[in-house]
Amino acid sequence: MRRRKNKPNDSADVNMTPMLDIVFILLIFFIVTATFLQEEGIDMRPPPPAETPPQDAAPVILVQITDTNAVFVNQDRTTPDRVMAAVSRIRAEQPNSAVLIQPNDEAHHGIIVQLWDEMQANGIPVSLNRDRSGGGS
Repeated sequence: MRRRKNKPNDSADVNMTPMLDIVFILLIFFIVTATFLQEEGIDMRPPPPAETPPQDAAPVILVQITDTNAVFVNQDRTTPDRVMAAVSRIRAEQPNSAVLIQPNDEAHHGIIVQLWDEMQANGIPVSLNRDRSGGGS
């Protein structure tokens, strides 16, 4: 019987130390050079309800936006582009009235922001009330 010679296994070892050094240097570089910014947006949550209702409350113009993006001003259907005209007509009769925007959770935020900006640009007091019921008018 012949005996086999035990050959030492030639294993190729990869030295990971230089690669880890490079990874840590890149990590430190990105941490040091990163700029942390805090972006601001519109807070879509309504304010907490008042404990006592105001005594001399001005009449409210209700602007509702349904889940299908249909817009209603005091229960009258209109388009987002004509909301300002409808609000101006109502405010001509009741100058102290404020606007309450009541969007559905599924309504497009672009319409909400557009209406909010139009009211703010024209100096009309406006507030936002989220419709949790799932339906509009």
